[in-house]
Amino acid sequence: MNYKERLISLFLCVAGIATSLQVSGQEKVKTELGGALRFNYNYSDWKPSNRKQGGQWGFDVFRINVNSTYKKLLLNAEYRFYSKSSGGGMLKHGWAGYKFDDHNQIQVGLTGLPFGLLPYTSNSYFFNINYYLGLEDDADMGIKYLYSTKKWDLALAFFKNADVTEFGSTSESTTSRYGYDVGGRNKETNQVNARVVYHFGNSIQQQVGLSGMYGGLYNIDTEEMGSHYAFAAHYEATYKRWNLKAQYSNFNKKPHNKEGVSNNMVAMAAYGALYNVASRGETYLASLSYTLPIKNALLQSIRFYNDFSMFDKHNKEFKDSYQNVTGCMLSMGPVYTYVDYALGKNHAWLGSEWNEAFAAGSPSSKWNARFNINMGYYF
Repeated sequence: MNYKERLISLFLCVAGIATSLQVSGQEKVKTELGGALRFNYNYSDWKPSNRKQGGQWGFDVFRINVNSTYKKLLLNAEYRFYSKSSGGGMLKHGWAGYKFDDHNQIQVGLTGLPFGLLPYTSNSYFFNINYYLGLEDDADMGIKYLYSTKKWDLALAFFKNADVTEFGSTSESTTSRYGYDVGGRNKETNQVNARVVYHFGNSIQQQVGLSGMYGGLYNIDTEEMGSHYAFAAHYEATYKRWNLKAQYSNFNKKPHNKEGVSNNMVAMAAYGALYNVASRGETYLASLSYTLPIKNALLQSIRFYNDFSMFDKHNKEFKDSYQNVTGCMLSMGPVYTYVDYALGKNHAWLGSEWNEAFAAGSPSSKWNARFNINMGYYF
């Protein structure tokens, strides 16, 4: 099925849901459709051909968002269309829910993991290192309960598995996914998550929180169940136009691989490809931003930021990974433009080494730079 056929099918599906729920003489279904079209320019200093051409500019993503309510029933979904080389079409998230009242809600389906600062710790187009390790902006198949007040946020969730499109018992997890999950010969299964956040402050709005998760890793070859866990402490402060985000995360993945396959790393899948990640480590994230309002008919504001993150691998033979992004976001009505200067070391997306950058890395690895402009029209 090509992109056009998928898009038509998606609209027909939404229309069908709205029609089936709408009852004569009763409250009507409220459905909002939105989306975005984004293009991207990048200049990567580690790619000779890219440098000689002065960078490359092309299509990034086209996405459709659906947000629907019927009485206390909720529906929220987002489908993205990337190029074939980046995984093609994929469901970012899609869940149905029930809102008991202003404080309690339940979601079922492909719903976001309650872990760390939400929706993410960064300001830039590149996110932070946690995203590339599967610890940020990820969604899995399960059920999630949310409780929220002025002071407290609580989330409890059970995820049966990561998003699955191939249901065979020996099928590897698809790489056509937005959020990173364990892939290759291991599969995430039966995972529980918990997250609690406390909000406080007057002139300085602050929040502090803790997150944790534990689940199984099923190995297709050995048919044995390994395990993985992660926990995080996170903090955010907003003072006038300033915003600070900080997070510490610790994770351990313990697969039961077949003989001859190292347990010191696992394969991670997303955007149509796999790469290896060290099984154990800690991450440190810090992001600072300042939003400058602009009195202009076209340009409303500019957000300046610097996002830093590092991956400290517990295997002492492995070399740590780093990322720093300095940039700004320009808001022009429905158009948002990210202008970023990204630096990376032992980073799969910021350097010539793809497969082992987040695993063993290289002692001779150097800092690589990518100048990036991402422009999107959101509707």
